[in-house]
Amino acid sequence: MVIILDNFSHHYEIEQLTRMFTKDVSVEFGKRKDFFKNIDNYLYVRQNSKKIFIYLKYNKKEYTASISIQENKDKVQLDVCRVAYGFYTKAFEKQLKWGMLTGVRPVRLMRNLYAKNNNDIDKVIDIFRNKYLVSEEKIKLCLDIFNLQKDIINKKNINDYSLYISIPFCPTRCSYCSFVSLPSKNSDKLMEEYVEKLCKEIEYTAKTAEKAKLNLKTIYIGGGTPTSISAQQLYTIMKAVKDNFDISKIEEYTVEAGRPDCTTKEKLQIIKDMGADRVSINPQTFSDDVLKAIGRKHSHQDFIDCYNMAKEIGFKSINTDLIAGLPLDTEKGFENSLKGCIELGAENITVHTLTLKRASNIVINNQDNQYCDVSKMLEKCSILAENGYVPYYMYRQKSTLQNLENVGFSLSQHESLYNIYIMEEIQTIISCGAGGVTKVVGPKGEIKRIYNYKYPAEYVKDFGQILCRKDEVISVCQQFGFQND
Repeated sequence: MVIILDNFSHHYEIEQLTRMFTKDVSVEFGKRKDFFKNIDNYLYVRQNSKKIFIYLKYNKKEYTASISIQENKDKVQLDVCRVAYGFYTKAFEKQLKWGMLTGVRPVRLMRNLYAKNNNDIDKVIDIFRNKYLVSEEKIKLCLDIFNLQKDIINKKNINDYSLYISIPFCPTRCSYCSFVSLPSKNSDKLMEEYVEKLCKEIEYTAKTAEKAKLNLKTIYIGGGTPTSISAQQLYTIMKAVKDNFDISKIEEYTVEAGRPDCTTKEKLQIIKDMGADRVSINPQTFSDDVLKAIGRKHSHQDFIDCYNMAKEIGFKSINTDLIAGLPLDTEKGFENSLKGCIELGAENITVHTLTLKRASNIVINNQDNQYCDVSKMLEKCSILAENGYVPYYMYRQKSTLQNLENVGFSLSQHESLYNIYIMEEIQTIISCGAGGVTKVVGPKGEIKRIYNYKYPAEYVKDFGQILCRKDEVISVCQQFGFQND
């Protein structure tokens, strides 16, 4: 699909909307006559002083409409997208459950609209329904999460922050993964150097946060797979955290122990002894055939054994991740995975919808035609509600199958605060390690991002720059007017 924009410069929203219906999208600027003879399917948007004309040609069918110019540029973009959405639903013969919404954080949009409309939730629901054309099913999901998060968000203090620590190594690369991670095999020297530098950054971050008079609330060690490093390296990192931060006062401390093939009892005991009360152990699926298809080097039984070890050690909460839409999986298979996590008693069950990212091997190898109806898979999540699990955070991603969502479900009082803070962007997150992005969140919701180097090798090589960038946290806090008493 080619989008041709003639005197209409607002291409981002219309491009993202178009990508929800078809993957092959390009944007051109100019007159239709310069393009239409060479292309079969295109959307043409032309603006003059009074009107905007929208024309779609798809599979030899044509759709046309016009709208009056509005002074509000955001409304103009929304009106154009609404017309185009109507055309697309007819041309592609499908409706989208999230309607015209292309954003990553629907719950945050609901919260912002709630504040903007004098806390009138009925008006917000009407906007979701009639302005963005969201289905009743997704409005309810969004509203349930919005209501659950209210008390948690209202308790936040502007000086609170969370600490994220990145360990970007994995035993192997899963076929769906596009995260920055290196195989732990043959990375021994780099891993040693990385751990050494990471501990220095952790120490410097503690001093930086103290100077900025910030209060640590949660810690999250993620990756990659943090347990892919050695037990001694894991101990060294977690000891650096314990030595530099008062973890007795924090509300939550999570370590991703996601891969059963590298998570040993020794490592789990270190995690617990060093103060973490929450771990994530991720089966992704309970089917050995599907695990093999996605490149996971462990079995369903390996996951069960690892989970039981964590339970015996005594973690307060254990999260399990599942992915709906994996190659070779079925509705029944996904339902069995859900039931398996429920039977184990996992306090959190996070359901991701498979996302076809360009850097993943699934897309690189053109394996994007092996998927079951993921929407029907997600309908099986109704059994979570039947067993006491409620949705507590959600986010969406580009290129997610059928434009659906990722949802964290939790038993009562086991919601992950960090997941809410990071996804809703309502609390400062200071990141350490390669690929980390620090987000300083101001009193009015303003956000300043400070980036670490993306890859471990450049992180180690230019480590001096990492510490210099940490100093920005103090100046940004001052710029945002943080209270220092």
